[in-house]
Amino acid sequence: MKTYILISAALWICLSCGTAEQERQEDTTGEAAAPAMRLVSFNPQQVRNVGIEVGRPTLKDISGTLMLQGKIDVPPQSTISLSFPLGGYLKSTKMLPGMRVRKGQVLAELEDMQFIQLQQDYLTAHAKFELAENEYARQKDLNQSKAASDKVFQQARAEMETQRILMNALARKLEVIGIAPGKLTPDNISKTVPILSPINGFVSKVNVNVGKYTAPTDMLFELVDPKDIHLALNVFEKDLNALSLGQRVTAYANADPSKKFTAKIILVGKSLDDDRMAEVHCHFDQYSAGLVPGMFMNGEVSVEGKKGLAVPEDAVVRWKNKSFVFLERDRGNFEMVEIEPGTAKDGFQLIGGPDIDAKSKIVIRNAYALLMKMKNTDDEG
Repeated sequence: MKTYILISAALWICLSCGTAEQERQEDTTGEAAAPAMRLVSFNPQQVRNVGIEVGRPTLKDISGTLMLQGKIDVPPQSTISLSFPLGGYLKSTKMLPGMRVRKGQVLAELEDMQFIQLQQDYLTAHAKFELAENEYARQKDLNQSKAASDKVFQQARAEMETQRILMNALARKLEVIGIAPGKLTPDNISKTVPILSPINGFVSKVNVNVGKYTAPTDMLFELVDPKDIHLALNVFEKDLNALSLGQRVTAYANADPSKKFTAKIILVGKSLDDDRMAEVHCHFDQYSAGLVPGMFMNGEVSVEGKKGLAVPEDAVVRWKNKSFVFLERDRGNFEMVEIEPGTAKDGFQLIGGPDIDAKSKIVIRNAYALLMKMKNTDDEG
């Protein structure tokens, strides 16, 4: 019995030790897996074939251009959501997104029975006011000659004022829907009313179609006033101090880099997003029809000289909207390290980061070959 107990105890101890050792190995493997995703190795022959060159950053005073990205934006006060105060059926419209419009131009026509009723009510009130006004004048003359009592005269005046209030209220309602009450007669009552453009600009959205019933809460058209269209650029936190109000910006789209637009910085944002970036707003010197809200743009800003560690621009790679360099940890083994990109000029770029100093061994040539191999290794894994 004692022998059986001793054998069982020994087996339990062996199993416990094996499990603990396995857990330690799994933990070690897990810890190594995370950094391994940014590690890449080349043998000496591959290093020579690819043409990888390693060097150290140099201290440079770079005065040049800050490269920024952003898009065309429109401030809220320059975007107009157009609706109509009364419901009705859309009779006609020729508007399409992107069309230019002038102030006062007819965008569409609505049709409804209530438009006829409102005009009828106004003309009826106008006729009753004229009758009450004439009766008031007659009672005034009679009252002055003591041929009519003060009470009858006061009633005539009250009736005239009541009709005046009703007529003026209906006139204002007609003005709201675009009908001039002064030009309205029994012979030109219309069953349709026009929707007019309140600005010179262009149509950005059309939310209606012919025959559709529109409610007062429906947004029919969205118009944009291009006079205040501007460029919103994203800038890293570390570069904010290099920008100021009034600085000149040269902007261009990726589709046509040769076409340049000049602008001026009018606002430097003070709040940062999750990527430690702020918005810089620029106003164009001259509006162009080619500047469409939402269009992605590049911006070049001339900045004063900044002294720091610099590497050839080929040493910096972009991946997932971030900037990296490859550090040589030992011969043939490289680690991809995130950096903060700075000003670039004449083929050199300022870089910074906690892992970067003057003694860092950085891949300064064919760094993208390392990035490609690292990505291919991740895909295979």
